[in-house]
Order: sequence, then C-alpha cells, then structure tokens
Amino acid sequence: MTQQTAAHDDLQAVARLRDANERIRGELGKVIVGQGDVVEGLLTALFANGHVLLVGVPGLAKTLLIRSLARVLDLSFSRIQFTPDLMPSDITGTEVIEEDKAGHRVFKFIRGPVFANIVLADEINRTPPKTQAALLQAMQEKEVTAGGQTHDLALPFFVLATQNPIELEGTYPLPEAQLDRFMFNVPVGYPSQAEEERIVATTTGAADPQLKPQLDAAAIGDLQGLVRRVPVAEHVVRYAVKLARATRPEGDAPDFVKNWVTWGAGPRASQYLVLGAKTRAVLAGRFAPGIDDVRAVASMVLRHRVVTNFNAEAEGVKADRIVADLMKHVPAEVA
Repeated sequence: MTQQTAAHDDLQAVARLRDANERIRGELGKVIVGQGDVVEGLLTALFANGHVLLVGVPGLAKTLLIRSLARVLDLSFSRIQFTPDLMPSDITGTEVIEEDKAGHRVFKFIRGPVFANIVLADEINRTPPKTQAALLQAMQEKEVTAGGQTHDLALPFFVLATQNPIELEGTYPLPEAQLDRFMFNVPVGYPSQAEEERIVATTTGAADPQLKPQLDAAAIGDLQGLVRRVPVAEHVVRYAVKLARATRPEGDAPDFVKNWVTWGAGPRASQYLVLGAKTRAVLAGRFAPGIDDVRAVASMVLRHRVVTNFNAEAEGVKADRIVADLMKHVPAEVA
C-alpha cells in the first residue's frame, strides 16, 4: 500500500468515526437523558484506549449508561460490585482442581469478571487497596497473571469505575498508582429540571427502547489505531507538556501551585492530554488536534492527578480551580 493510499484510507476512517460517534450518541439518547459531557468523555477515552473514573452520587444512571454503551458497541460487559470483603481472585479469577478424562487431578483457571471488553468497577473505593490493585495489571498490560500463567484479555478492554464523592465511611482512598491508570476523571452531575422531568416521564412508563449495535470490537480496534496515526503539531505537544509540568510545585511552577499543591501530574498526564486531544478532534471529523482540544480535556486528565495540600483544603480550593487557573496562566502558542 502506498503512502498516498494509506492517507486516503485514514481520511475515510476519520469520516466513519465521526459518523459512528453521532450514531452512538443517538442510540444512547434513547435511554440516557442529558449527560452530554459525560458521554463525550467516555467515547473519547474509549477510542483513545484509556479508562475512566466516574465520580457522582448514586441514582444518576451511571450503571445504565455503561451497560447501554456496551450494547451499542456490541461488546461483552461485566459488573463488579466492590465491597470490603472482595478478594483479588474475585476480580481476576481463580484456579480450581478437577479431574481430567484419565482421572488425573489438574489445575484449571476459572476466569473472573475482568475478562470482558467493558468492565464496570462499581464503587471502586469500597474495597481495600490490595483488591483495587488487582486491576492494575489488567488496565496497563491488558493481561492477568494467575498461578504463574499469563492470560490475555479480550480487546478492546475498557474499565469504567464509579466512585461516590460524598459517603466516606467504609471507603478506601484510591492509591495514586491506581488513579494514574485512569485517563479521565469525569464528574457526573445532577440533571436540569427539564431533563429530570423527561427522565421521570420515560422511566415510569411501559416503553422499553431497543438499542441497535453501531460498531463491533474489530471496528473499535481499527479506530483506536487510527487515533494513534493522527498527526500533532509541535506547538500542541509543547502546550500539553507545559500544562502538565505547571502542576508540579517545584521549578518554574506558578506561585498558586506552590502554595496549594503537594504533588503534580506525571508524564502520563502529558500523554493523555495529547491522546485526548487527538481523539476529540477525530470524533468531530477533524484531521489534527489544536490547543483548544487539549484545553477541552485538561480538567478530565488533570483533576485526579493534582494532590492538594493543607493550605488548599483550608481555603476551600479544589483541583478543578487549580487546573482552570493554570489554563489562564500557561500561554497558548500559535503555530
């Protein structure tokens, strides 16, 4: 295949992804009222091959949204309810002894619920860090090791974890290493009054909307590869790196970061800023991202990677405000 032919195929793939994005959002709109920013964040992370932490109070249709997304994408789905007594083997699977046809006892690996394309880790902060860590290898390497054997996960592999931001009793803070595996932290807010009226009207009747699959695993894998091939201008990469580095209180960080931040975002944040910007551009039918695309995903990428200190807590300063102030502070270069 010539370079010109490959470029032409990529341009057609961008158009297909834009159309697929519109169809997916249309199907989800049959059962999900509002939450446009949440849906956009989920789809951006999916096609960037990342994972998402959804933060919101119960009753905001997070589980319904994720289950519906799996149906629209024709992907296998599993839900893990995280509880204090959950063990790592309850997630990854376990080995059992059984007899083969010859009467010999052999070990057999029984796969756990992590072996699905879309995994919902519900209330992930209700289980101890040891069990939370069972997801680390799966999220990063897309594989699970048990009994000395490594088992590959089916691709695409997409972890969506939910967390209740209000109730703290009986919960365990997510370790920084676990948080850093999530590409986005997406807040799920309350619907508007008009949206809530539509929700009540549609969910208290007899209607049962049927969702039609719009993509499959193979197509999603191809589109994830397309995102990697999208070119990025040097000034866009430079802006993303400067934005991530500005969260770190040492060096040339602004004074408000030094006053409010203990630890800033690592290099993975810079990577996710660029990947998120690329994916957002392609989903909109554009062939290269701009600085506005980086800024659009910055809060989702950085809010869970900025560790605030006592000064920030005393002044009521949250990570979102720090990220917003940084985007005002870090200049956007022109090409």
